[in-house]
Amino acid sequence: MIAKLDLYRVFVEVAKQQSFSSAAKGLFMTQPAVSQSIRQLEKELDMRLFTRTSKGVALTNEGQQLHEYIRTAINLIDVGEKKLIESKQLLSGELKIGVGDTISRYFLLPYLEKFNNLSPNIKLRIINRTTVELCNMLKSGEIDIAICNLPIKDSAIEIRKCLEVQDIFVSGERYKREFIGPIALAELVKYPLIFLDAKSNTRRYVEKYILTKGIKITPEIELGSHDLLLEFAKANLGIACVIREFSLDYLETEKLFEVPLEEKIPKRSIGFCFLKGVSLSPASSNFVKIVEDNL
Repeated sequence: MIAKLDLYRVFVEVAKQQSFSSAAKGLFMTQPAVSQSIRQLEKELDMRLFTRTSKGVALTNEGQQLHEYIRTAINLIDVGEKKLIESKQLLSGELKIGVGDTISRYFLLPYLEKFNNLSPNIKLRIINRTTVELCNMLKSGEIDIAICNLPIKDSAIEIRKCLEVQDIFVSGERYKREFIGPIALAELVKYPLIFLDAKSNTRRYVEKYILTKGIKITPEIELGSHDLLLEFAKANLGIACVIREFSLDYLETEKLFEVPLEEKIPKRSIGFCFLKGVSLSPASSNFVKIVEDNL
């Protein structure tokens, strides 16, 4: 097929120029080589494609019919190659990033802005889903990269850590005085707890750690976003489990207070997720580099 494609390129050029010699100049070939290519194509197709005229050559009826399709196909190939080059040079294309709401708001935004300023012709598509959903979308090819709460155990996905985070518990004014010194987890779970819903990777990580201490949690309130955790804790509705790095505004302005624990929850990471064995697109590679260079 590749060899025949070269013949078809010669065919289209001869039809365009209506001359073997002019086609040869346009293709940087010799006239005999062009004539040989057309003879070979006619032999393979078992039909005559050109007839000689006083001014050069003209397409036969069969050649005209074939030309309508081949010209379109060659043009599409040329456009595809051009688009590929543009994509490599970040002159066009699309970057589909999957990310959770919390990471999108508290971590991703400045990097998206920087990428958009450097590569304005790359269309950005941001898809917000849970970690489990993002992993499935990666494997189905619906997104190029994902930024997820780790850990993730999936043999089809490659992980690259980019930010270390600390899960903590916070309270509002109502509970502040009850946590003068460090408190044991066994005592903390006696208070009304506010957690993300059970599908959240963050929730599963913290819950699994607490379970290793022989303690089972039963949250009073389960919410769908990190912002709501902060606001519910601020309203003194319970003790919320949040990510410190994404709660600094509340902590630094003392809208919320970190609950001191006798044993801190081990740190974990946020990271890039790629489909293993599949090369990143130029746009994806450039975005990852922007994030890693500015951490």
